[in-house]
Amino acid sequence: MANILVVANRTAESEELRQALTERAAKGDSPKFTLVVPSAHGLAKAANPDQDAPEAQSHVDNAVAKFREAGLEIEGRLGDPDPVAAVQDAHNMGSYDEVIVSTLPTHLSKWLRVDLPRKAEAATGLPVTHIVGSES
Repeated sequence: MANILVVANRTAESEELRQALTERAAKGDSPKFTLVVPSAHGLAKAANPDQDAPEAQSHVDNAVAKFREAGLEIEGRLGDPDPVAAVQDAHNMGSYDEVIVSTLPTHLSKWLRVDLPRKAEAATGLPVTHIVGSES
């Protein structure tokens, strides 16, 4: 069974991400997905009270429900508000075989401006697939 880390925020519930995960699952090896949505929570929320953790938790809950309805084995959780740190934390706490990063299109994506797909690959040493999704 492959363990796949999925990092998304505003695209967590997107049809493009659901399709990519479904296609990945169809390749076999019964993958298990872990969705991490970077968000300010805990001490990070106290330091940045304007960031909205309930919105991020809603993305997690809705995406997990949608993907389970599609027959995917997935769990979800909030991560560090810095997406690179969220990837590193998840990688350090779990054992993954690959990473999927879902971003908004280039002209809208803050994550692409910081080159998250490449940084996720460098931080984990794992193959990274980049999915461009639409905002849910």
